[in-house]
Amino acid sequence: MSYLVLARKYRPQTFDDVIGQEEVVRQLKGALQSGRVPHAMLFSGPRGTGKTTCARILARELNKIAPAVQGSLDLDSGMDVIEIDAASNRSIDDIRTLRENVRFVPLSGAFKIYIIDEAHMLTTEAFNALLKTLEEPPAHVKFILATTDPNKMPVTILSRCQRFAFKRIKIDLMVRKLAEICEKEGFSVEEEALFAVARAGQGGMRDALSVLDQLGAASEGGKVLVQDVNAMFGFVGAESLFELAGALARHDCGGALKILEGILEHGKDIRQMMMDLMDLYR
Repeated sequence: MSYLVLARKYRPQTFDDVIGQEEVVRQLKGALQSGRVPHAMLFSGPRGTGKTTCARILARELNKIAPAVQGSLDLDSGMDVIEIDAASNRSIDDIRTLRENVRFVPLSGAFKIYIIDEAHMLTTEAFNALLKTLEEPPAHVKFILATTDPNKMPVTILSRCQRFAFKRIKIDLMVRKLAEICEKEGFSVEEEALFAVARAGQGGMRDALSVLDQLGAASEGGKVLVQDVNAMFGFVGAESLFELAGALARHDCGGALKILEGILEHGKDIRQMMMDLMDLYR
């Protein structure tokens, strides 16, 4: 049996499984309950925060498809959901094909749902071709555009979509979820290592799970240590950060420079160190 990576194995199957996006989930649940799901939506936010997953869950809820079993190969949204990767299907011809296909009624559900991922990658001509269909689609069609960079999208497109802003997931929420997954997977893990893995994810659960996957595979006996994470990403250890912060607080320039020299000699990521130092002062 092929190995299923953690990010897919533990992908949320329902809105209640989604972490860190309480406001978005509240709005989507409310729209479903009231029967007022807009025909065009834009899910924007950093990578790995649940945009595509929530789009699939919404599509499944709209077409009354039962949740999949956890660990299935993918979050099955049904045959009436069409996912388009705009990074590789970005031309005006691709959108013309879409415009032709929206006329056809759903095969089994109430709606045909088009999920356009990385929507900001569409060409200007493709956006222009999509405009009229996005504004006045057939009654059986819903559009969900997902993007990490809404600023690259035309205002004419943005104005025709109801926007849902996904935010970076808080560290404590990620740590809690990571601990839960480690327990299920039988990983032995230091608490400090969980925080380091969450930091490495930069607010994205998918990236954090990819890191955990890699560490779990490489660590002997499934033991995940904080130094493993620090070594992988060039993180500066907490002890060195506190020493540097202490030297700066004492206005000890010589001591601070000596600590920095040691950090650089060990090949640590100085930009990441500055971000961690700012977090420490907060």
